[in-house]
Amino acid sequence: MLTPTLTLRNQPFEWGERTYLMGVLNVTPDSFSDGGQFNTLPDAIQQAQFLIASGADILDIGGQSTRPQADPVPLAEELERVVPIINSLRTSGIDIPISVDTTQAAVARAAIAAGADLVNDISGGMADPNMLTTVAELGVPIALMHMRGTPKTMQQLTQYDDVVGEIYEFLAQRMEVAIAQGIAADRILLDPGIGFAKTYAQNLEILRQLPKLHSLGAPLLVGTSRKSFIGHILEQPDPKQRVWGTAATCCAAIANGADILRVHDVKEMSDVSRVADAIWRVPLT
Repeated sequence: MLTPTLTLRNQPFEWGERTYLMGVLNVTPDSFSDGGQFNTLPDAIQQAQFLIASGADILDIGGQSTRPQADPVPLAEELERVVPIINSLRTSGIDIPISVDTTQAAVARAAIAAGADLVNDISGGMADPNMLTTVAELGVPIALMHMRGTPKTMQQLTQYDDVVGEIYEFLAQRMEVAIAQGIAADRILLDPGIGFAKTYAQNLEILRQLPKLHSLGAPLLVGTSRKSFIGHILEQPDPKQRVWGTAATCCAAIANGADILRVHDVKEMSDVSRVADAIWRVPLT
């Protein structure tokens, strides 16, 4: 049973009432979809303001590309990419909840000090042995994602006997470890990691079986936005041209219980989620 509400920066997130949108802000030169577009401070701030105006409930700021084959970024470089934009957003009076997309505890600590509210760790807290204890000390929520290997190696690690069952076991175990490290259960979100060490068919199966993962009792964060499995279906190599394919996956995710959608195209997915919520979440009178 989900804890009904999480409050971030005085904004309540009432799980099950509606779908929340996490707007992607990659301050990187090499992300798969928008690399190099927002990696200067003025461009990043302008995009953040656009995402907020479009209906984002959370900004997810990341300084390291997690696309397939991406190389890791040195700690100092990731800090330099992430911390100034968070500082600038807060000093300009923007009060929306901010998530920092990182696997490094030092980046998480610096980002929270700068004004972020949530840690989004694609490694499920496994890449840095200090991550879970740091998050517990800071008292902030964390999103734990399923992935095998690293972005550099993950697409060679897609062999599963039961993809959804194995994701379930991994997330259950990571949730248990996080709680043991001092993170409150109601401050944990879970992400099945669509596109991370998953094949085209496996991504579709995850979307079909989201209710099984929802039974873990934590809010589900789902990120399908512009990903290659959508391009495979549409025969569309350009990620920016996968908006309406993304919309279909978002609608499926909402129908199957997703609580937060991580998206690039916030304005369009806001319309999608409002209509999907009206169908699947709002009680008929």
